[in-house]
Amino acid sequence: MTKDVKLESAKAPKRKKIASLDRRKARAGWVFVLPFIIGFVIIYLPMIYESIMLSFHKLEIAGGNKAGYDTIFVGFQNYSDALFVDPNFVQTLISGLKQLAFDIPAILIFSLFMAVMLNQKAAGRGLFRAIFFIPVVLSTGIMESIAAMDIMDDYMGSDEGIDDGSGQSAAQDLVSTMDMERLFANMKVGEGLVKYVTEAINNIYDIVNRAGVQMLIFLAGLQSISPAIYESCKIDGATAWETFWKITFPMISPMILVNGVYTVIDSFTTDSNAVMKYIANKYSEADGNVISSAMAWMYFLIVILIVAAIASVISAFVFYQRKND
Repeated sequence: MTKDVKLESAKAPKRKKIASLDRRKARAGWVFVLPFIIGFVIIYLPMIYESIMLSFHKLEIAGGNKAGYDTIFVGFQNYSDALFVDPNFVQTLISGLKQLAFDIPAILIFSLFMAVMLNQKAAGRGLFRAIFFIPVVLSTGIMESIAAMDIMDDYMGSDEGIDDGSGQSAAQDLVSTMDMERLFANMKVGEGLVKYVTEAINNIYDIVNRAGVQMLIFLAGLQSISPAIYESCKIDGATAWETFWKITFPMISPMILVNGVYTVIDSFTTDSNAVMKYIANKYSEADGNVISSAMAWMYFLIVILIVAAIASVISAFVFYQRKND
């Protein structure tokens, strides 16, 4: 009897396991990114390979009856020429990295501040959200070209800008009218912070233009926090300042990591990037395509190292809320 039961159980077909929700979501995610992966492998990957190989070669015009050019392997000579022979690349690279170090905190702080303000219950907050996100929508069109040519900055910095009766531009008087430097001097703050705040105020146009996506991500993170947590803090007598640093800031720390990486990538690819401009100008010169390829890959590796450093530092302080909590 027991043998018959064992034979029937052995012959019975196995039930197919139903995929969990996380696995189904993962499969759906791969389906969505599959067109990009196919396009990357077919279109971009050959271009990347050709660019890497070009940075290790030197081009010479083919002689005789041949048309085109010949490639000669020179190893790391192009990289060495870019670093030690070119007089302006290293200086432009250092200034670009300094600008990158300035942009990341300024954009993150401003976008977080505006997201917290726009998350408050107030009349017309949807309109204000749209207003702050409009530069992101327009940045792919004519506004990006205007910003790249610094037309707005030149206009605001000239005498034709906003006239306040003093004969000087309002953009130039913005910091002096607020006595920002005197204010921080009275607070016994270091000169480095004074200079940073002053530059942030003078570059407010660029910061607002580039903070739309980060603000939207922060806003999504703020809206994902349960209102019951804030109600519990209010019942316990916590102030708004304590609630922000103890509840809001830890809960949106993953968004800070995402926005930090996004800001680095965005600063790396923007048209106003001084290093990218220099590399593009170098490429247009005679025999400059091989050196420009070496410059581009060095800059790419530096940016990747910066992204890895930012991700590793911020990840140590990121708080991830568990589903069972």
